[in-house]
Amino acid sequence: MELILAIAIGVLAASGVWLILRPRTFQVIMGLTLMSYAVNLFIFGMGRLTVGRPPVVATSGVADPAALADPIPQALVLTAIVIGFATTALFLVVLLASRGLTGTDHVDGRESES
Repeated sequence: MELILAIAIGVLAASGVWLILRPRTFQVIMGLTLMSYAVNLFIFGMGRLTVGRPPVVATSGVADPAALADPIPQALVLTAIVIGFATTALFLVVLLASRGLTGTDHVDGRESES
């Protein structure tokens, strides 16, 4: 499972970097989104991949921290997903406004001469 997660993080990060380097604004936004997904998976993976462990401490007795799942990475990733969605929506609105004002969606504001 760790190998699959590492490959997924690598593919998302590499695709995100490739898209960030593209000349169109929409491709840059999608690249940033893929990079945020890669970072979210990385943070989630840092919380140990565990199966069958409860994330909440029972009220009876003293709990062993090694027998519990770590809820902090899950909370961080959930927060990052919400913030990333809002940021992507803001970027898309700015993209549409910029496209309407300039008539192009290149990051430098002009069409390339080929």
